[in-house]
Amino acid sequence: MYSEPFELGPIRPPSEAYSLLIRATRNCSWNRCRFCGTYKNTRFSLRAVDEIKQDILAAKRIQDEILSLAEANGGAKSLRAVLLSVLRNPPSQSHYNVALWLSQGGKNAFLQDANSIIMRTPDLVEVLKFLKTTLPSIERITSYGRSKTAAQKSLQELKDIHAAGLTRLHVGFESGSDKVLKMMDKGVTAAEQIEGGRKVVASGISLSEYVLLGLGGKELWEENARETGKVLSAINPDYIRIRTLGVFPGLAMAEDVENGTFTRLNDAEMVAELKLMIENLDCTSNLASDHSGNLLMEVEGKLPGDKDKMLATIARFQSLSTADRVRFTIGRRAGVFECLDDLQDTYRRERVDQIVARLSGGTGQIDDDLVHKLRLAYT
Repeated sequence: MYSEPFELGPIRPPSEAYSLLIRATRNCSWNRCRFCGTYKNTRFSLRAVDEIKQDILAAKRIQDEILSLAEANGGAKSLRAVLLSVLRNPPSQSHYNVALWLSQGGKNAFLQDANSIIMRTPDLVEVLKFLKTTLPSIERITSYGRSKTAAQKSLQELKDIHAAGLTRLHVGFESGSDKVLKMMDKGVTAAEQIEGGRKVVASGISLSEYVLLGLGGKELWEENARETGKVLSAINPDYIRIRTLGVFPGLAMAEDVENGTFTRLNDAEMVAELKLMIENLDCTSNLASDHSGNLLMEVEGKLPGDKDKMLATIARFQSLSTADRVRFTIGRRAGVFECLDDLQDTYRRERVDQIVARLSGGTGQIDDDLVHKLRLAYT
């Protein structure tokens, strides 16, 4: 593979693991949230449309080289071997991304970085149309975006963006509480979250809103849960995606923890927060727990029909004995357990008991700070 690589940003949602990544903007246009360090020490910039187009053409060249090599060696069966070879020994991350994308049919693309809809609408429309024309196998294009930016766009602009090819927007909603949003310097109000979210939904773009459990701390957890449920209900997004707060060293909010102005919730307390939020949801959204950092990944389903099932799973966790609750929490944070049913797996249970014994010094009691460190290590 001799084609030049194209520029890639640092992240994408887990649901876009097999998407072609095209960097439309660099870094984050806000970059002040106290809980986020993804774009720390970076500056936001818009990329020129021609520059983005050149990256799309570079992706096409890599695609064409892979397909040509496969064709020269026997066609469809050879394609799997060629893709595997590139994935095992990629000339660049761009080649790896294209090979991974092709391995799943080459149907999805994701525009990076944190807020592509901040681009001038005509520029974003031009990029979307060029991407679809250049790589016609693409059926679905998604991106990150800020609620405030969506609120500042007209409904017609968002409809034009959808018509040009953007099918889904992933939004870091985090919380519906104005107190929490202000405390975390999110740069948006609950009212703006509702305005922006409703516009996205009305435009026809599928909306995924990301909720960050624990963001209110012990001080504001009940308000955070209730207001988050109410604001999400007012938006009625296609997806509500659950995430769990991890306070990594170096984050601005790590200072808040150290000086005592923010008290982290433990896992059991975040489960209570999740329960209260779900009880306050009155919408038809899909709730997804699609991240390894979440304790109860099986709490998911379609609202309102699956609400009772989700609450029953939470009740099942809350009804565990103290020992089993510790056992399950450590099992999840150590990557041994995936769901509550794994407590019945003798082999996994014994492995977890050994970990608990080692971490607790035989007492069975483990400090919340240690559990938090485990979660950070396995997230």
